[in-house]
Amino acid sequence: MNIGIRLHDVAPGTFEERMRIVHEQGFCCGHLALYKMLKEYPNDDSALTPGYAAYIRRVFDENKVDIAVLGCYKNLATPDKEALRKTQHSYMAHLRFASLLGAGVVGTETGCPNVEYKFTPENRTDKAMGIFIEGLAPVVEYAEKMGVILAIEPVAKHIVWCPKVARKVLDEIGSPNLQIIFDPVNLLDKENYTHQKDICKEAIELLGDDIAMIHIKDYVVKDGDLSSLACGLGQMDYSDIVRFAKERKPFIHVSLENTLPENAVQARLHLQKLYDEA
Repeated sequence: MNIGIRLHDVAPGTFEERMRIVHEQGFCCGHLALYKMLKEYPNDDSALTPGYAAYIRRVFDENKVDIAVLGCYKNLATPDKEALRKTQHSYMAHLRFASLLGAGVVGTETGCPNVEYKFTPENRTDKAMGIFIEGLAPVVEYAEKMGVILAIEPVAKHIVWCPKVARKVLDEIGSPNLQIIFDPVNLLDKENYTHQKDICKEAIELLGDDIAMIHIKDYVVKDGDLSSLACGLGQMDYSDIVRFAKERKPFIHVSLENTLPENAVQARLHLQKLYDEA
C-alpha cells in the first residue's frame, strides 16, 4: 500500500517547500488539487501546458512522490447548460494534463442537480442519476482518448450516494476508463453510520474490481452529524478496508484526508500499522 496525503493539508509554503515536507514526512503519493496546492501559479484551463506539467512532475519525482489523484471536483449535474459546458471543458483539460503528469486518476465527486451544488432529496432519484450520466459521458469518452482513468467518488450527500448507485453508473457508462475512488467515510451520514461495516462490505463487493484508489479519514458524531478528522482519531473501523487493499490491490494509492500538519505522520503510522497487522 502506497500511503499518501491530500497535498493542501500539508503545512503552508510554496509548492516546492510543501513537496519537501511531504517527502520528509514519509508519504509516497499525493492528492493534487492545483488551485489549492499551487496558488502561486495560474491554474485555469489554458495554463495547463506541457511545460507546466513537466515542471510539476519533476518536483514530484525529485521528492519521490506519485501523483495519485489530480482533482477536478466540479458539478457535472448542474442545470446551467453554459456552466456545464465550461465544467466539461475543465475536466477535459485536467484529463489532458493528467496524461502529461502521469497521474493515477483524475478524481471527482458526483454533484447535485442544482447550480448551488447543495444536497437535495432529488439527488436520490433516477432522474438525477440520468442527468449526471448525461454530463459525465462525454468526459469519459475524452478520458478514453487520453488513456486516463476518471474516478468518481461516491458521497452520501451527492447523486452517487451509495454503492448500488455507483454500480449502476459504472454499468451504464460501460468504460474501463471510469473507475472508483473509495472513501468509506463519505458513504456515511447521520442516518447510516452505525452500519459502517455493512456499507463498507457492500462497497467492496459491488465496486471492488473498479476501485482505483482509496481515501482514508476518520469521523466523530458531533451535534447530531458527522465531522471528519484524521485517521485513527474517531469511530471508523478500517479492518475490512485494509484487508481488501492487502489481499486484492497491491501497491494501491491510499491518500489520507483531513489531517493537520501536526498529526499527519501519526495518521500515516496508524494506517501502516493496521495494514501490517491485517
